[in-house]
Amino acid sequence: MDTRRLFRSSGTLLAAAGLLLAGCSPEEAADRSSASATPQPGEGGGAVQGLRPLALTVPADLEPYYEQKLTWRDCEDTPGFECSTLKVPLDYDRPAAEDLELAVSRKKATGPGKRLGSLLVNPGGPGSSAVGFLQTYAGVGYPEPVRARYDMVAVDPRGVAGSEPVACLTDPQMDAYTQVDQTPDDEAETRKLVAAYKNFANSCRKRSGDVLGHVSTVEAARDMDVLRAVLGDDRLTYVGASYGTLLGATYAGLYPSRVGRLVLDGALDPSLSALRLNREQTGGFATAFGAFAEDCVKRTDCPLGTGSADDAGKRLRALFDQADEKPLATGEDRRLGEQLATTGVIAAMYDESAWPQLRSALQSAVEGDGSGLLKLADLYFERDSGGSYQNLMYANAAVNCLDLPPSFGGPEDVRKNLESFRKASPVFGTYMAWAALNCTYWPVKPSGEAQRIEAKGAAPIVVVGTTRDPATPYLWARGLAGQLDSGRLLTYDGDGHTAYGRGSDCIDASINRYLLEGEQPAEGKKCS
Repeated sequence: MDTRRLFRSSGTLLAAAGLLLAGCSPEEAADRSSASATPQPGEGGGAVQGLRPLALTVPADLEPYYEQKLTWRDCEDTPGFECSTLKVPLDYDRPAAEDLELAVSRKKATGPGKRLGSLLVNPGGPGSSAVGFLQTYAGVGYPEPVRARYDMVAVDPRGVAGSEPVACLTDPQMDAYTQVDQTPDDEAETRKLVAAYKNFANSCRKRSGDVLGHVSTVEAARDMDVLRAVLGDDRLTYVGASYGTLLGATYAGLYPSRVGRLVLDGALDPSLSALRLNREQTGGFATAFGAFAEDCVKRTDCPLGTGSADDAGKRLRALFDQADEKPLATGEDRRLGEQLATTGVIAAMYDESAWPQLRSALQSAVEGDGSGLLKLADLYFERDSGGSYQNLMYANAAVNCLDLPPSFGGPEDVRKNLESFRKASPVFGTYMAWAALNCTYWPVKPSGEAQRIEAKGAAPIVVVGTTRDPATPYLWARGLAGQLDSGRLLTYDGDGHTAYGRGSDCIDASINRYLLEGEQPAEGKKCS
């Protein structure tokens, strides 16, 4: 259910939401992006402060962390990779109080050629396992010349997977949570949704303890600097996708002089309030669905008809309404209501290669079988066939709710903003607006705020934006590249979430050249 600001790389098929409206061209997105960095009244407005760098000198009470030695061992069940544990303070303001242990993995440079150091990777989320991403994709699937010259490294951020993971609901409770109606039609349904959000939040507080207040992006970025030092690198070389771009940009803002070669792919704009992020992301999914619908209606077997893309959106909305009134059978105890049906469609927006699967799932749903969309929804929530969930959704909420003040103060605020969300997405706008209510009831006060990141004095940074990216709209990449003092925007004119390693030789060659030779892409470079 909790889809608020879930940013994730397409390799792991996750989402946030939105839909329908016709997609904007790169030029139209550029026109809109110029205003994206300036909050509007009522949206966390006022002057947005800049992220201030930390002192270059390591404080004495942090020296033991920076000087620790990692003990590497062969990773279990993952040949060719080494694993270790990094100690960091739970609270950087009180380092001696309590430590956290973070899971780290690496695959050494394979050669030939001179080793260039460590390349840290993060796939996004927040909440996705970076170690899992390294071991299943980056460490074996990144271009061979890059893997030859760099030790490929990943650390699960605090609160995620192998690093003191945030825990909330039991698996049966999570099954129930993902089925609560997220588009309430009356006060009774609104109360039920609010109760679900409150129960989720209280369960996280009870099962996660002190770590719940220390999983912010700023703290995770500080952990990355400890790892950089322990690995023996003077500067950080990093590829971050989706939410990983916020993590990388935050690192650059805190430690500009320690920036090596940074690639921020599928970028977030850190200067935006939670409300604007949610609403603009809704528009991003609208763009992505528009591309899917335009492709679908050209096919004689399109389950949403053969008319216009707008007609397809109306038919999908009707299907959701039908599932809301009478959930579809799935062949198991869980039935497919509007919530899970919506999540299934959203999940397929991350990668255009999932479009055939979505068409098949929608056709089955039209015929009364919800199993195909349920399978897509389970991928989104990281639920396995045995009914077990990873901690992705728990860590996602914990980080998001700590990083920014909530979008809304309560249900009445949601209702006041419904029209603007529906304008962004006539089909998914209501769903996305109510999804943004979850942090309202979070048990830990936010420690962060929207802020510009300039990273003055940093080495050149490459920001990558995809024109029809659903989860991180293209205008966010323009916003971040414009803020960074040394940012350079590389544009991919295409579909799906993120661009590196997704089939564009132009994108891959540009990023490989930057990582291997330090050469930034040309100003205004576009690939397709």
